[in-house]
Amino acid sequence: ALGPPPLGPVGAAPRAEGRPSAPCPEERECSVSADTVLAPLRAALDSCRPSVQKQVCNDIGRRLTVLEDAWAQGKLSAPVRKRMSLLVQELQQQHWDAADEIHRSLMVDHVNEVSQWMVGVKRLIAETRNLPDSSAEP
Repeated sequence: ALGPPPLGPVGAAPRAEGRPSAPCPEERECSVSADTVLAPLRAALDSCRPSVQKQVCNDIGRRLTVLEDAWAQGKLSAPVRKRMSLLVQELQQQHWDAADEIHRSLMVDHVNEVSQWMVGVKRLIAETRNLPDSSAEP
């Protein structure tokens, strides 16, 4: 005889557990600005330019522009915007595997929304991970 189920929002927390960098659930979901996500991505791209082929960097840059346009036109759902914000946080903290995991979940759950630009984000994660200064991470 288990008691009644616990009260509270259904399914709000499980994914965020164990992730101290996760923002508050729903109330901040829609307030993620494009610049919060795009500025760190472009900074990461700039840091790759000296060691990554120009053609690769240009392709990533084009895909980031597609992401920016989709965001500006309101074509990205709140869950995609929120997860991209989390992905950028993981990238900034050099949590490569966590960033990759968020990328994969977006590709699986929102492929139609992200397919045109996510390849660039994936490549950016990979190239940033390979930068010489990131290998010193403990």
